[in-house]
Amino acid sequence: MTPARRSLLATLLATALLALAPLGAALAGPEAGDAAPAFRLQDQAGQWHTLAEYRGKWLVLYFYPKDNTPGCTTQACELRDNIFAFRKAGATILGISVDDVDSHKKFAEEHSLPFTILADPTKETAKAYGVLVKMMGMFELAQRDTFIIDPQGRIARHFAKVDPKGHSERVLKELAALQAQAPAAKIGG
Repeated sequence: MTPARRSLLATLLATALLALAPLGAALAGPEAGDAAPAFRLQDQAGQWHTLAEYRGKWLVLYFYPKDNTPGCTTQACELRDNIFAFRKAGATILGISVDDVDSHKKFAEEHSLPFTILADPTKETAKAYGVLVKMMGMFELAQRDTFIIDPQGRIARHFAKVDPKGHSERVLKELAALQAQAPAAKIGG
């Protein structure tokens, strides 16, 4: 089987498995008000990132199942298209999936993603956030969840099992509401 055919088969299988995501069971993760679990992960360029680096900033941490699948591409591209609104709000976007660095590099380049996506091949970060799901008893992927983390490193909002279409706008609205409740924590405010 050619590499292109294997890749297509893997994408089709992942898409089919994502449709069954509600059948998987995620672990309990942090709730609003809890400290965000620490992580140390590589981005699409192989650089290491930690949660501590983002202390003092609003952080939009989104988990997604698989690079280059329809829903994940929609979600990433909507976030990309709203990057200036997120920057104006003083928020940094980080995406995380269990795909490897090479997969992330191709995904980020293909879709001109202007934000960092992190590789979690050990699945430890997805577990810590309670978003790792087992599909059909065989595959483990990150569930499509988003966390807004406040400048103090606490979970301010958790969006579970999100619909990728229009999610970027919902996150921006919630971010504005959270910042309005805590004006001293807003960057530049």
